Amino acid sequence: MAKMRYNAGIQRAKGLLELAASLYDGPLSFQTTRAAQGVLQTDSRLGRGLRLSLVPRANDSKNGVSLSFATGSFREIMAVAQGKFSLAWVNPSAMSTMAYRGKGPFGGRLPLRTIAVFPSYDVIGLAVHESTGITSLPQVKKERFPLRLSTSRVTQNALKGNATMFTVKAITEAAGFTLADIRRWGGKIYSLARPSDPARRSSIESATVNAVFDEGIKSWGQTAVDHGFRYLPVEGTILKRLVAMGYRPAVMAKSLFRGMPEDVRTVDFSGWPMVVRADMPDDVAYALCEAIERRKELMPTDNYKPLDIAQLCADDGEAPYDVPLHPGAARFYRERGYLK
Repeated sequence: MAKMRYNAGIQRAKGLLELAASLYDGPLSFQTTRAAQGVLQTDSRLGRGLRLSLVPRANDSKNGVSLSFATGSFREIMAVAQGKFSLAWVNPSAMSTMAYRGKGPFGGRLPLRTIAVFPSYDVIGLAVHESTGITSLPQVKKERFPLRLSTSRVTQNALKGNATMFTVKAITEAAGFTLADIRRWGGKIYSLARPSDPARRSSIESATVNAVFDEGIKSWGQTAVDHGFRYLPVEGTILKRLVAMGYRPAVMAKSLFRGMPEDVRTVDFSGWPMVVRADMPDDVAYALCEAIERRKELMPTDNYKPLDIAQLCADDGEAPYDVPLHPGAARFYRERGYLK
């Protein structure tokens, strides 16, 4: 089969896209082990933030399609709504729900639609060591307990713009205390760049910390259970407040972790949604979905399974969404038999 020939400009543009993707498979990357699954994963010295623009030539601008893509969180979602990017691929789905409803850090409803939601199961875990005697979030405030807490990076920018820290902050504030309160009570905050950082597991094993509030539960959750930590439930008025913001209730099932005595209610942190503006032309949204299908063997997933296109629109436990599908995307999924 002859190799497809593109015009010279497209050859260079497509070549750079292939080059960028291939760099993650080269000597700038290295293998690490993902603790929970015991499988190898690739980390890299390369950045993971993406800003990509495809712009038609000036003489094609009348009928041309200009697309720009970004990965990120709140800032990138806002940029899509403002027309600065065509598509943002973010994590988790609750962040786009807040934007669509005008909740959380968003001052008003944003004109967003969903293209696809890639599967990534996660929940927020609020683990404390049994030695603390803490069995609920309100008890932390009542006893002014000086937790030695491991969590993500605690900066003003992170608390406002990072999905993980915004969520941790929202939960503690709903329970009546802040991370600053923990420090004032004599506690200490241990900040890490990512949940799977080996320092997280070593601090749990060495009893340097007696609490962990974070997502990425698959990377540190079993270690916490193995070393005498229990998970605090998110329930009652705390859960109601979070649901009103756009979070979905979730259950951390005891079947996930060996030795965990019971299921625990918490909030969901699942899904990698791709969001676009509501006014994206239908044919462009359709083409984006078609492109995902065409490259499905190469598209990344977080569940160690081949990509199932039907799951991208299924609204299931791994890929939830509350931002409606773009009409062009919905048409694609219906025509291909994916949308039930």
